[in-house]
Amino acid sequence: MPLHTYNSIPLCRPTMRRSRPHLDFLRATITRRHYATKYIAKITSTSPTGRSLTAEVTSPQPIPSDSRGYPIPRHLIICKATRLIQSRTATSSLSDYFSSLSPPLTSAEASEILKSLNCPRLAYNFFQFYPSLSPNFHHDAFTYARLILILSKSTLPDRFDIVRALLSDMERSKIRGNISTVNILIGFFGNSDDLKNCIGLVKKWDLKMNCYTYKCLLQAYLRSRDVHEAFRVYSEMRTKGYQLDIFAYNMLLDALAKNEKVDEAYRVFEDMKRKYCEPDEYTYTIMIRMTGKMGRPDESLTLFDQMIRKGCTPNLFAYNTMIQALANGRMVDKVILLFSKMVERECRPNEFTYSIILNVLAAEGQLAKLDEIVEVSKKYMTKSIYAYLVRTLSKLGHISEAHRLFCNMWSLDDRGDRDAYISMLESLCSTGKTTEAMDLLTKIHEKGIYPDTMMYNTVLSALGRLKQISHLHDLYEKMKRDGPSPDIFTYNILIASFGRAGNVAEAVKVFEELENDNYKPDIISYNSLINCLGKNGNLDEAHMRFKEMQEKGLNPDVVTYSTLIECFGKTDKVDMACRLFDEMLAEGCCPNIVTYNILLDCLERSGRTAEAVDLYAKLKQQGLTPDSITYAVLDRLQSGSHRKVRVRRQNPITGWVRAWQYHHVTAGD
Repeated sequence: MPLHTYNSIPLCRPTMRRSRPHLDFLRATITRRHYATKYIAKITSTSPTGRSLTAEVTSPQPIPSDSRGYPIPRHLIICKATRLIQSRTATSSLSDYFSSLSPPLTSAEASEILKSLNCPRLAYNFFQFYPSLSPNFHHDAFTYARLILILSKSTLPDRFDIVRALLSDMERSKIRGNISTVNILIGFFGNSDDLKNCIGLVKKWDLKMNCYTYKCLLQAYLRSRDVHEAFRVYSEMRTKGYQLDIFAYNMLLDALAKNEKVDEAYRVFEDMKRKYCEPDEYTYTIMIRMTGKMGRPDESLTLFDQMIRKGCTPNLFAYNTMIQALANGRMVDKVILLFSKMVERECRPNEFTYSIILNVLAAEGQLAKLDEIVEVSKKYMTKSIYAYLVRTLSKLGHISEAHRLFCNMWSLDDRGDRDAYISMLESLCSTGKTTEAMDLLTKIHEKGIYPDTMMYNTVLSALGRLKQISHLHDLYEKMKRDGPSPDIFTYNILIASFGRAGNVAEAVKVFEELENDNYKPDIISYNSLINCLGKNGNLDEAHMRFKEMQEKGLNPDVVTYSTLIECFGKTDKVDMACRLFDEMLAEGCCPNIVTYNILLDCLERSGRTAEAVDLYAKLKQQGLTPDSITYAVLDRLQSGSHRKVRVRRQNPITGWVRAWQYHHVTAGD
């Protein structure tokens, strides 16, 4: 007949024969196996002759213990409990399961369940839930430490508050933690107040700080950037004979060096060399960086030589740090020598290496030595390095050197670096070398890079700024013929450029092409056209375009209004300029200092002094700061047909002290 067992663990079925050796074996097996729960069952067997055999299984032995006397956790129970909790089983089912355990769950098993859950929130909920099921169960130092460790590695937003609450529970329950608990807490908390509380627990729980505790405390102070306390902890460690590992030493040295604690850094460094820990390449690099920043390149070199003699192999970071230290001391020759040794020792320079060298060569006016740098590192020179050098030289304003290096890069590879070519193009345009820029634009396809609209716009803008209208027109026609297609920025550049050169007809033509293209004119398009028309005498058409702009739903901005106000003012249409200014305010468009200066100049030239003074008062009320143009207009307002004499007096309009006094000059003077 079937056997009924608790927890679905079957027992052996006896054979039909009466066999005492078999029963002895069964009893021996049951006696030797120690199950996690209690088993009570009857095994009944009936032979063909009608005889029956019954065997009763007795309770297992108590839970086995390890050599220290601690119960060995029952892993089957731990696994099943973990699965039930992770599957979000109903509370009643969990209660039934845990209540059925005999003997009940131990604290060691509860700690293992916490560890197995892999979810800080579930672990905390189980920690709070289980004591309510078993009145005789109490959390001990191990379960508290386990949960605190889990929370310290979590990202729960309230993890700090939970841990503080757990510590309060321990205090109420008079549970003393161990030094491992303190170590976890020190690593968890980062600010000084919590760290002080952690140290207080050592005394409260009658513990002794070990080497690892000191290390945790030192690193915690370093993370909170409290270098003073970190060094104090280090000094206390020394008196107790404790020492750090190389990682902690380097961490402390780095913090001291960055905070310019030079004496303390040297003390730690000497301690390492004398008896505690052999410095490595990172240790020496930290010291080299510190002395380099302090302007002691000779000390940096001494440290670098020590590192080589100790058998350390400098890495790229160490070489860059040493080169930076020499560059800070403006030792150009030593920089080049060290760079040469770096390349000889097969240490590949990176962009930062070249940037240090470029900066010191530029600062010392020795960019001619850049060729030597390029030649020394020829085997490492790639188009990306060339491109970086070109971009850096361009940003530093050394366009000729950048262009020369760019030409070397051009012959290096069949394919070019797009970013470097764009940077070179922008640099040539910004320095007015439009011939070279146009030549580069037409040849760039040879390197597998096809010019886009942005590149064309860069060159068109430079040509317009220099009023090279014939080149501008030719390049625009080439763009329309061969591509790429012009965009809204292209049209705006052309309108502004033709307007700047006084070529109104071409500006209007381009504007009409814009309207016929897929693009619609924007505020910049209208501003450029209005400026072109207004400043070239077509004020009526400029005003008409202003109205057209509003009809199309484009709101004029401060540039639009300022441009028209200036155009009306210069044609003695002061009333119209004032009306536009009032309209500007009514539309919610705030004038800037340029707008005020334009209208002030307009009013002053037309002799409307009182209105100009009122306008200046409005300017001050708006919170704008007068500039040199504002004060020049105010000077003219006060002087009129007056003559200057060198005496000081207070300006009645601005309140600022002027270095001149004006006396009225009569017609007879």
